Amino acid sequence: MELTWYGHSTWHVTVDDTELLIDPFFDNPKTDTDPEELDPDYVLLTHGHADHIGDVDRYEGCGLVATPEIVEYCEDNFGDFKAVGGMGMNLGGTVEIGDAFVTMHRADHTNGMDTSYGTSGGMPAGFIISDTKPTQVSDKESTTFYHAGDTGLMTEMRDVIGPFLEPDAAAVPVGDHFTMGPLQAAVAVDWLDVDHAFPMHYDTFPPIEIDTQDFVNEVKGTGSDTEVHVLDGDETFEL
Repeated sequence: MELTWYGHSTWHVTVDDTELLIDPFFDNPKTDTDPEELDPDYVLLTHGHADHIGDVDRYEGCGLVATPEIVEYCEDNFGDFKAVGGMGMNLGGTVEIGDAFVTMHRADHTNGMDTSYGTSGGMPAGFIISDTKPTQVSDKESTTFYHAGDTGLMTEMRDVIGPFLEPDAAAVPVGDHFTMGPLQAAVAVDWLDVDHAFPMHYDTFPPIEIDTQDFVNEVKGTGSDTEVHVLDGDETFEL
């Protein structure tokens, strides 16, 4: 599994021959990539805020993984997509898309479309992406990546996602103000018990500018053995 961070919460995930793009928003200071350079098989949207769907119109015709509310909004505003299941999916569901299995889990955040109070996109989400179908039987051979979406700290990370969905790596928001900051994100990483952690959703706007070393220090402070990787924009990590 290859993970490429394009700044903010935008990730490109390759699972064998299947390419996924999460929360396309390339108008951020961490990336020099033209969104037209990417040709994903599926676009995954955690929620409808403008800094998460800002470039979804570039991928008309792709498979779309999102809640039914966001699917309908995208189809009404950005063109035709091949929505998974014909109308999207919802929290708790797992879908098989190409070589990947994607489980949608809740995130603690708000979800007005385009950050507007006028239209709700339903519950915000995070995605657990694996190369095997999640079951109650632990599979040491599987590779699993958790994109937490925009979220605050929540006990489901400790009680459900960590022990049952067993991510090997997690991308967590650390910018504070709108999401977790370094302290709570470090607690999340400890609860998830992942081998690798990646900070995201920081330095894009003045309110979320941070020193990422604070996150590194907080993870160490929990006593966790997790390795923190502060990626440069457009950098790829092989999981």
